[in-house]
Amino acid sequence: MLETEFKSNFLRKISKIRDEFTKEKIKKQVKKIVENPEIGKPMKNVRKGTREVYVSPFRLSYKYLKEENKVILLDLYHKDEQ
Repeated sequence: MLETEFKSNFLRKISKIRDEFTKEKIKKQVKKIVENPEIGKPMKNVRKGTREVYVSPFRLSYKYLKEENKVILLDLYHKDEQ
């Protein structure tokens, strides 16, 4: 089983979302990431080593540590904030 870690920044942003439909979409994407951690788009340059999936209207950023069998959910942000 894959170990999952949530960073405080990610949890803070989730708690600010009021729309239950959006929260449900995010939960579904997190489940997909845990089932298959390599589904996200690999990032380049400064964010190399992280992956990203789109959850309208947000981007969910995470890091997959294959050797440790672990996924770290880093951030949830709008594309404009990048």
